[in-house]
Amino acid sequence: MSLVRVHNFSISLDGYGTGEGQSLDSPFGHAGDRLHGWFFQTRTFRRMLGQEGGDTGVDDAMARTWDDGIGAEIMGRNKFGPQRGPWEDHEWKGWWGPEPVFRTPVLVLTHHPRPTLEMAGGTTFHFVGATPEEALRRARAAADGKDVRIGGGPSTVRAFLEADLIDHLHVVVVPIVLGRGERLWDGLEGLEQRFRTEAVSSPSGVTHLTFTRR
Repeated sequence: MSLVRVHNFSISLDGYGTGEGQSLDSPFGHAGDRLHGWFFQTRTFRRMLGQEGGDTGVDDAMARTWDDGIGAEIMGRNKFGPQRGPWEDHEWKGWWGPEPVFRTPVLVLTHHPRPTLEMAGGTTFHFVGATPEEALRRARAAADGKDVRIGGGPSTVRAFLEADLIDHLHVVVVPIVLGRGERLWDGLEGLEQRFRTEAVSSPSGVTHLTFTRR
């Protein structure tokens, strides 16, 4: 059976995966770019943007496996955009421009229906109201035998961990303290018993934690 994977998921020292106050201009709220500065320097990130250059050290080695063998993604609504409640603006098509980086089917978890959105480059957003188990069944069907990536945000990753559906979890601990926002680990006491854990430190100051299902 295909694996369920999380890659490049950054959290602060106090466990926050995003800041408070998300808006159109601030996708990660008051955290700004501080959670993801390590990633923005990598060759992997620059290639996503169609650019040359970028660092090729530890951070890039950890980051670049994010799309290997991935056939579909599941993300929470707040990763797709800052709107809340019923969709009032169908012109909003995500943070990633006309050709998103995913290039696969993407299931966006939401309680509010919206028509399927086909984008250039192979990304198709499907807006679904589903439990983690139901969403995973749909994503696996769309992935055609490949793995499924859980893209975030924190509450979505946490829900799939609570349901014991994740096989590979790559968390990047960034040496900042946010103090507020949305935390990843709440309610997951004893999580480490399900996984083998490895840690890799980077000269950038971040620590890459990899959890692999036992």
